[in-house]
Amino acid sequence: MNANIGTLDRALRLVAGLLLAGTGAALASGGWAVAALAIGAVMGLTAVVGVCPAYTLLGIDTRGRRVRAS
Repeated sequence: MNANIGTLDRALRLVAGLLLAGTGAALASGGWAVAALAIGAVMGLTAVVGVCPAYTLLGIDTRGRRVRAS
């Protein structure tokens, strides 16, 4: 898969993922804790890898590449 997450998007995903995973770990039990931990882990993983499968399905690319005029 090709990278489709830009720098700002990656940074925001990493911060949000760490916060969610930390919240899930701090809650330590219950459905909300498991959900927060899982969502945080997925957000962190997509930030590190630079590829979001949902973006691929939707045709979104936040890398901000500019197209040169010919």
